Amino acid sequence: MSLTRYAFRGITWRALSPLWAHDPLSGQGAGRHGGRFNPSGVIALYTSLDPATAMLEAQQDFIRKAQPYTLAAFDVDCRDVVDLTSAAGCSEAAISAEELACPCLRLQMEGEPVPTQQLARRLIAAGIAGVFVPSFAPGAAVTGANLVLWDWGPEAPHRVTVVDDYGRFPVRPPGKP
Repeated sequence: MSLTRYAFRGITWRALSPLWAHDPLSGQGAGRHGGRFNPSGVIALYTSLDPATAMLEAQQDFIRKAQPYTLAAFDVDCRDVVDLTSAAGCSEAAISAEELACPCLRLQMEGEPVPTQQLARRLIAAGIAGVFVPSFAPGAAVTGANLVLWDWGPEAPHRVTVVDDYGRFPVRPPGKP
């Protein structure tokens, strides 16, 4: 699979449950349940390129009843990213816009193949660290986009760190001494 790989350097955003504020970089929740761009068992860090999209992504299951969240910013310097926000990028990755927008949760619950999860497996096997993808959250702007990572850590070439200049994130889960 010949793919154009990009580098991204900038800030991304994630609205996460306050229960995970002690570990905003974990990706374990996505790994436990699976998501649009990761099958169950594969950890993934879902972030957005702007705070408004991050909030919509976190609230999409609660459209009429917003739930609490913690908004986190990440300083990202990551190579090996594929751009699926354009027709050219989708063509290179051999996935259609319709497959990107598939009803992934329904397919997953019915035990059917999820095209975006199959794509994630192929990209991970090809050494891709993550993807730029459109946001499919209800109410997201046409330009709303996410960066989903499968390979990240505190060091190059896939460095991601939490922006927490004042040490406000807790170091332990709620209720743990």
